[in-house]
Amino acid sequence: MNSKENQPKIEVVIGSSFKLINDTKNKVSIYTGTGFVSLNKGSSTSIGCNVGKEVCWASKGKKGKVIFKITSKQCGKTIKLSTVL
Repeated sequence: MNSKENQPKIEVVIGSSFKLINDTKNKVSIYTGTGFVSLNKGSSTSIGCNVGKEVCWASKGKKGKVIFKITSKQCGKTIKLSTVL
């Protein structure tokens, strides 16, 4: 007897990401939840939409203070760093 009713439902968003733009006046280093990235003023990076992962400040390859947690509402969007600070 193989019942799928009691199986936990897992939601995985595959191939989805969002764009984070450094619109601050400084170069910043961040941890994206999967790796470290340095962003010059005005530059951007694409971050995988891993809901629940934390985007943190970074310094010399170490995670720092949490900037924000990734939510499903951010997927497919462009986010300005200044709006999540």
